Amino acid sequence: MLQVKNVNKSYLISGKKLEVLKDVSFCIEEGEFIAIIGPSGSGKSTLLAISAGLDRPDDGEIILDGVPLLKKDEDELAKLRGEKIGFIFQNFQLIKSLNALENVSLPLVLNSKLSSIQIKDRALAWLEKVSMRERAFNFPGQLSGGEEQRIAIARSFIHNPKVLFADEPTANLDKKNGEKVMNLLVELNQKTSSTLIVVTHDRSVAELADRILEMSDGRIVKEIFGKKVHSLRGSKISSAEKKIASKSSPTKRKFPGKNDEIQIIDPIRIARLSIQKKFRVADRICDCDRNRLRYRNTRLSGRVKSLHFKGSA
Repeated sequence: MLQVKNVNKSYLISGKKLEVLKDVSFCIEEGEFIAIIGPSGSGKSTLLAISAGLDRPDDGEIILDGVPLLKKDEDELAKLRGEKIGFIFQNFQLIKSLNALENVSLPLVLNSKLSSIQIKDRALAWLEKVSMRERAFNFPGQLSGGEEQRIAIARSFIHNPKVLFADEPTANLDKKNGEKVMNLLVELNQKTSSTLIVVTHDRSVAELADRILEMSDGRIVKEIFGKKVHSLRGSKISSAEKKIASKSSPTKRKFPGKNDEIQIIDPIRIARLSIQKKFRVADRICDCDRNRLRYRNTRLSGRVKSLHFKGSA
């Protein structure tokens, strides 16, 4: 889904070169939830912006869903973001002169060919999903911080992005609202099978992720597989996962190009990735022969469900 290869980024400040990112490389699989952590000034937000095509590195390579971002001009990147990328900002970035319904509708108004009625219906449906439909005609100034972030989440999901970037989504919220927002993000990540990348200072938020990338001084220094991922996300281990996991012993690996030893890889995670890969192969079979097979119900939402195929007449 996302490949970042040997990315460097620097700025000139008062005639001095400030290196923000130093030879950063990592990969993210489709449907994965990744948290990026590290102290202030470690390069987290810059890396997020570059990965989303909002900024350009000095050198390196960014490939998003098979598309090399650095070979695209600004108009092409804007179109790509409108089709495949969602972004949640720390300070919400809602337009104050638009009500909640209009803010959520905005990505479709700008980038889709849907009718105004279709856009309104979809926006209302997403407001319902984030429990904000009754606030559809309220303006941002009439909403609490938690409510504003829920509106921002609905806006980021309305165009069905393949990857969602969230920059400190709970930083401006109290603990209770922060937990609600993260639970909502995790739930939507599972239901839509979107890829989720979150920058955060909050360790409890990071531990919800499948994988944690820890940054320091412009580099990724550690990769950690979230120990609490299964219990916190409420998923159960299926018999298929247990069968694959039983054949996979905990292993260690090193981050590409780094000497830092990486944390133990969870066998259950190996099982889930293996099963997801098989599901993607099945998806491609359906796409290649739609007249013979009809894809009915594939969903991996914490627990593994069955694939059902129905032959055409």
